[in-house]
Amino acid sequence: QVQLVESGGGLVQAGGSLRLSCAASGRTFGSYVMGWFRQAPGKEREFVAAISWSGGSTYYTDSGKGRFTISRDNAKNTVYLQMNLLKPSDTAVYYCAARRSRLYSNYGGDYDYWGQGTQVTVSS
Repeated sequence: QVQLVESGGGLVQAGGSLRLSCAASGRTFGSYVMGWFRQAPGKEREFVAAISWSGGSTYYTDSGKGRFTISRDNAKNTVYLQMNLLKPSDTAVYYCAARRSRLYSNYGGDYDYWGQGTQVTVSS
């Protein structure tokens, strides 16, 4: 069993930055693909970014490319999402997820463990 705890959300003005963190329990964190998803009110959950087990490969949704950076520190069992140039359209609850596989996926159903989410609100 893996437990994921997100932190770092908050209220920020458009153009600002936030860094989300996701701390994971468990000794096998380093073998999981980790992902970030988000869900805005009234919308479906959507993929934001993912990172391979080694951190050597990263994947982003088109809206996040050039603005978001996903990274991980396997020694600390933590994955991060640096978000820059935030827009009001980035407002959502952001979820960290872990996939018991070394294969990348942008489909939420492929992920096995989820955090409780952290709210990000971007004001205009």
